[in-house]
Amino acid sequence: MKKILLLGGLLAAAITMFAQEAPTAEKEKGKVTFSGYAEAYYSYDFNNPANHLRPGFLYNFNRHNELNLNLAMVKANYTSDRIRANVGLMAGTYPQYNLATEPTLMQYVYEANVGVRVGKNVWIDAGVMPSHIGFESAIGKDCPTLTRSILGENSPYYETGVKVTWTPNDQWTFAAMYLNGWQRIKKVDGNQTPAFGTQITFKPSDKVLLNWSTYVGNDLPDSIRQMRYFNNVYGTFSITEKFSVIAGFDFGLQQKAKGSSDLNSWYSPVAIAKYAFTSKFAMAGRVEYYNDQHGVVINTGTANGFQTTGYSLNLDFTPVDHVMFRLEGRTFDGKDKTFMKGTQMKNTNTAITASLAVWF
Repeated sequence: MKKILLLGGLLAAAITMFAQEAPTAEKEKGKVTFSGYAEAYYSYDFNNPANHLRPGFLYNFNRHNELNLNLAMVKANYTSDRIRANVGLMAGTYPQYNLATEPTLMQYVYEANVGVRVGKNVWIDAGVMPSHIGFESAIGKDCPTLTRSILGENSPYYETGVKVTWTPNDQWTFAAMYLNGWQRIKKVDGNQTPAFGTQITFKPSDKVLLNWSTYVGNDLPDSIRQMRYFNNVYGTFSITEKFSVIAGFDFGLQQKAKGSSDLNSWYSPVAIAKYAFTSKFAMAGRVEYYNDQHGVVINTGTANGFQTTGYSLNLDFTPVDHVMFRLEGRTFDGKDKTFMKGTQMKNTNTAITASLAVWF
């Protein structure tokens, strides 16, 4: 607890420093805002895992048959014409499992970054930042479904490094990053290989957004270096005021061994459709597929690897502003028996999850 309080104090001090110094440098007063988010959940896995842990490729809402907290976060944000900074501290089962390999103190950090505008439309940001990959985040209210997609769970939620963003107009955004690795705060021991990312976003209208993100790097010690080349593309489409669609596709390549020209590949398509019946009631359906035959990201040790189709349907109820109740049914169907039920392996896994989110 002392470590958490110390970290929070240091990060808050950094925000305060920017808030105090910026007006002198810019002759303009900056703005500090505070926000919070909390999402509790209950999930029942019909395979009834004895250790209360759902399949290992899930990092959100992954505790079975118990009331728990997926994410609770408080955040401070500072913005001015030339400087910006974000500090978010968190707790819950999401950071417990998704940041399990990070230093203990950093497992409480959702984000901690600072940025400076160096040109009319050019920003440089550095620190721990939300990932530039994918359309989903750990903040459930911002996602169309209660749980995250398989491709979202198995690509970075966060990244650490330096990011340069150029927004020439309202339609286009270009970004390039130098990163510590594939979803890393602490760089892997023995790894001196630089990692890079890019992002291009095109918004031709208020109803359409298209995105292409890439990653190149090695997430292993240099002695066994295996370069990874990854692409993420998606589009969001507001068909009508009530009906919207998201379509995404991940495709990755990784060296089979150091110095080898042979590559293993994996890919994952997903489609999500959402319909808002009223301002309070909405429904979303998802169809997804994940093929990692060679176990690059999800290693099953089976003959065909992880080749799994997923389906989900969720209902959302927003009784008042800043409160959302959700209920979701979800099924996985694998080519191999990769799911445990008691002492037997099964091809399928089904769960029902309910969540309650509150934010300010």
